[in-house]
Formats: sequence, structure tokens, C-alpha cells
Amino acid sequence: MVLNKRKRSKSNKRRNLIAFSSPDSIISEQYRMIRTNIHFLIGDKTNNTLLITSPGKNEGKSTTTANLAISMAQQKEKVLLIDGNFRDPSIHNIFKVPNTLGLTDILTDKATFQEAVNISVIDGLDVLTSGSIPTNPVELLASQTMKSFLKNINSFYDFILIDSTSLLEVTDTKIIANISDGVILVVRQEKTNIESAFESKKVLEYAKAKIVGVILNEKR
Repeated sequence: MVLNKRKRSKSNKRRNLIAFSSPDSIISEQYRMIRTNIHFLIGDKTNNTLLITSPGKNEGKSTTTANLAISMAQQKEKVLLIDGNFRDPSIHNIFKVPNTLGLTDILTDKATFQEAVNISVIDGLDVLTSGSIPTNPVELLASQTMKSFLKNINSFYDFILIDSTSLLEVTDTKIIANISDGVILVVRQEKTNIESAFESKKVLEYAKAKIVGVILNEKR
């Protein structure tokens, strides 16, 4: 599989990307700490596909995923960030890249990976947006094509991070959790209630997902 990627985005303005705009900040250092902890927790670099999700909406999972991906790339990791949220995607807005082609288009044979992937302004970080909004998100995510896609690109990256819909909203995220090597749950102080956190743990266990850890996202 040859990776010939689309041209790099020229805009340097990115929303909520503090790991990029303020790499020396305390928050950026915390993302680097999370990255280090992930290395200790997962060990084997071949198990590198991680789903990052949250119990509900507005808990910071997409921003956390984006900044963690940047932090990994800044440490000379080769990273692919995938927007697996087919219902309300946001990664293209965060990185200010087009969403005309993306994961759904690859899964439906409307585009190749080489055509759909974006090289970000951060060296080592590639971004694959969600693509066209499908009518059958569950079927696409549960397809053999999705499993084969992740398997085929695995060896080209040190880490693959997948952003998704909130865990307790729809079935989509449970499917991705099952085919990922690990799951990181993002909870937000003063937003995520304890019942939702425990329910999320049960859902992930039922999906036979490996819970790598939990990130506490503080309310600002």
C-alpha cells in the first residue's frame, strides 16, 4: 500500500489546538504526560489503534483527541487521526481541512486513502476526516471493509487515534471500540455524572473493548 497524500493545508489557524499554538503551556505538558502514560499502558507498539470517546456530548473528547494526536506527532511519532463520527463530525472544523472526502468515501469505494487523507501542518500527523454523511453509519463501521482498512494502514503509523460519537448515544462507538486495540474515555469535571461514567464502563466491557484509561477534562 503506497501512501501518496493530498497537499498540506496552508492555514495555521486551528481551533482549540493548544498543543500546537502553545507547546510550552502547562496544558500541553499534560498532553505529553498522557502520551507517555499511554506508552507505558499499551506497551506493544503493534497494538496502536486507540478509540477516544466520552459518555455524552460536550465533554471535550474531540479537542482532547486532536491535541493528543499533535502531542504524539511532536514527539516524532507517525500519527493518523481519524474522525469516526459519522453523525456530527468535528475534526475537519478543528483542523480547518475540507471534508469533501473522508472515511465514509473510502468505505464505499468512492475514494482511496491516498485521495482522502490530509497532511496536517504538524509534521508526522495525518488527518482523515469523516467524509460524506452516510445513511447507514452502523453498517459501514461494522463492515469487513472497515476492519480491513484499519488492518491495512496499521503498519504505516505508530498510532491511529479515532474520534467518534459519544458512547451512550448510539451504537456506532461500541462497534469501533470492539475493533480498536484500546479505548480512552474522556470525562469532564462538573459535566459527566458518575452514573454515566459507570454505564460507559459497562458498555465498553460488554463490547469486549480494552479500556486503556480515563482522561479527566476540567471545566474552564
